Amino acid sequence: MSDSLRPETDVPAETARDYRIETTGLGREFGGKWAVRDLNLRVHAGELYGFLGQNGAGKTTTLRLLAGLLRPSSGNAHIAGLSHAKESRALKMQLGFVPDTPPLYDYLTGRQYIALVASMWRIDRHLRDERAERLLDLLHMSDVADDLCKSYSHGMRKKVHLAAVLTTKPKVLLLDEPTTGLDPGSTRRLKDLLRVEVELGTTVLLSTHVLDTAEEICDRVGILAKGQLLAEGTVAELRAQHDNRTLEDVFLALTDDDDVSA
Repeated sequence: MSDSLRPETDVPAETARDYRIETTGLGREFGGKWAVRDLNLRVHAGELYGFLGQNGAGKTTTLRLLAGLLRPSSGNAHIAGLSHAKESRALKMQLGFVPDTPPLYDYLTGRQYIALVASMWRIDRHLRDERAERLLDLLHMSDVADDLCKSYSHGMRKKVHLAAVLTTKPKVLLLDEPTTGLDPGSTRRLKDLLRVEVELGTTVLLSTHVLDTAEEICDRVGILAKGQLLAEGTVAELRAQHDNRTLEDVFLALTDDDDVSA
């Protein structure tokens, strides 16, 4: 890992008993079909957890529930000890969400968009600029940061939105298919950046169908099919539970009949 990616300060992660993400019986129904059902999830502070699942397995729905963009049909979720039902405003100040298609404003520049997001979180201007420039440099976006967002590719939009979210220093970072649309160099820099965020104590939950990404950077993974969590653990634990087969073999054995379209 490049020295430029190392944490600026040493911020210890909280104790293993501190769950930054905790769900109990969480579910979401659409028209009589459950996209997520009875999800019980615990993610520790300073952990990088990966959701693995085929298209329609419930990964995006789960992230949108955790981000407060959808209301649950059953159960509840807590982020950093706060619930959307009772403490939604305070909770959202602890949370950063990077969807697969970022909601940038086409007629702002990348740098202006980052400033707008930071202002909504009331980030000091000096800190904002310092963090933004560092992140733009790490993501190789400095040269185009003053271009209008409408000119950006899908991958560039994703990197600018990620920089904006990280400028707010969230305790919990949710990412939906973060490597989609990124070239190999950008994917490598993103992986390194996420590991640094975890070293700083950030809890990261990402969804992906790219098994190599999960195997390389995630502390633990959970495998979803038909809206339910079928298995979770470290990659080594999951492989050991299935005769030391590859993660791909384990994944396919558990999800091969997943035909949900939620």
